Amino acid sequence: MRALEQYDVLSDEERDALRALPLRTRLLQKNEEIIREGDRPTHSCLLVAGFAARTQNLEDGKRQITNLHAPGDFVDLHSLLLKRMDHNVIAFSDCEVAFIPHGALRELIDRHNHLSRLLWVTTLVDAAIDRAWITCLGRRPAIDHLAHFICELFTRLKGRGLNDGNSILFGATQVELGDILGMSTVHVNRTIQDLRKLGLIDWEAGRVTIRDFDRLADRAGFDPAYLNQWVEPR
Repeated sequence: MRALEQYDVLSDEERDALRALPLRTRLLQKNEEIIREGDRPTHSCLLVAGFAARTQNLEDGKRQITNLHAPGDFVDLHSLLLKRMDHNVIAFSDCEVAFIPHGALRELIDRHNHLSRLLWVTTLVDAAIDRAWITCLGRRPAIDHLAHFICELFTRLKGRGLNDGNSILFGATQVELGDILGMSTVHVNRTIQDLRKLGLIDWEAGRVTIRDFDRLADRAGFDPAYLNQWVEPR
């Protein structure tokens, strides 16, 4: 619910309707498949804890991570209407997921127009994040790209109360960061060191600490408006 409450206030009736959704929960280990390209899901998957990633795999075994999901995200809400998955979704960390039947979601949407709009907002924000990632991949220098990614991830997690002051837990390896940022492992390592030397971040044992968010955001050209994390009538 907290993810939806970033966008508008929920009524008691809407909260009850969300709590009444039938759930089938699973605990997944890192790198387990949640959805495979070509699948035709009958349920949508809500990420309860941990991180999940959308991936596109190439014929030579390389992959591109095209989106990262945080707790509270539906990783495949679009499967309600787009029946065949054109990408994979994996557990990016050990995580907990909840599968909700499409029939129950359709009934929720039919009965609660406001919730329908808020769920729509989540897919629109996903698309906005995709556009930001494409822009970073194509046009930002490596150091600005990584800075932008850190600012975005911190802002998303803070909006859901998942930060610890100016730090977040994010246990990605440098290989995985390379799959997100489109960089080699060596380039990722060098770029992290560059941000450290500038006094902008620390990154130790899976904890990312931002030393000066304003300077980091200025370096990245980061404007959080595309995340739409404000409450207003929708």
